[in-house]
Amino acid sequence: MFYKDERLALFIDGSNLYAAAKALGFDIDYKLLRHEFMRRGKLLRAFYYTALLENDDYSPIRPLVDWLHYNGYSMVTKPAKEYTDSQGRRKVKGNMDIELTVDAMELAPRMDHAVLFSGDGDFRPLVESLQRQGVRVSVVSTIRSQPPMIADELRRQADNFIELDELREVVGRPPREPRFDRAETTETVESK
Repeated sequence: MFYKDERLALFIDGSNLYAAAKALGFDIDYKLLRHEFMRRGKLLRAFYYTALLENDDYSPIRPLVDWLHYNGYSMVTKPAKEYTDSQGRRKVKGNMDIELTVDAMELAPRMDHAVLFSGDGDFRPLVESLQRQGVRVSVVSTIRSQPPMIADELRRQADNFIELDELREVVGRPPREPRFDRAETTETVESK
């Protein structure tokens, strides 16, 4: 439930929202997402949190980060840490929970409603704290994927749970097909 005169802020855990949408088989149109929540209340800020690989000349997420930055989102990024696990697999770690929590706590006195796009159960204490400060909290994630992408304790703590799959018609678009370099496909076909 949203009220037109309510001051609201979006807190988007980028990797978590991406994984939830992918599990449901669609991509998020961030322009439509921002407009949808501007329609639902007085949008103070739309934060987007993601870790970026520092040394990559081209990060696949860089165009999205740049687009979001120029289209009204407050971008919060930090370098991702790269490591090799015990099986020798290359892993990337970039947890943004603390940054999101600090921003939400700082904005709490000036907002009526926080919308958290994440299913991470680690955010339950944040939701509880915001509620004690008089802020209503909606959590956007999905229980329709296998396994569900939201921790049960987070869903129960929130004032309102918004099923991401029910936003598909409003903020979704079909997933993009992988693009192939035209020269690359021509060479492959010619060499066979």
